Amino acid sequence: MEYVYSALLLHKAGKKLTAKAMDGILTAAGVDPDKNRIKALLAALKDVDIDEALKGAAMPMAIAAPAAAAEPAAKGKKEKKGKKEKKEEKEEEKEEEFTAGLGSLFG
Repeated sequence: MEYVYSALLLHKAGKKLTAKAMDGILTAAGVDPDKNRIKALLAALKDVDIDEALKGAAMPMAIAAPAAAAEPAAKGKKEKKGKKEKKEEKEEEKEEEFTAGLGSLFG
């Protein structure tokens, strides 16, 4: 996610998306940049209009907010569940986070 965030930061600042610029942001944030991941992200973003992708992502994010508010009520139920069910829920949450993050960027 930090690679996507660095690209979004550069875009928001009006700077050109380059490997050097992303490397600098990641290094400043304390991340050891992987040059291959940077190149892959830049290649994936080459033909993407980031502004349009963000507009399309704004709606799903607004819908996801009420689901986060319901989470505290579900915590009491989680304590009663077995280890297997907790593991399955964690996997589902990770998948949802990934989909909401990177997936929404590309529409």
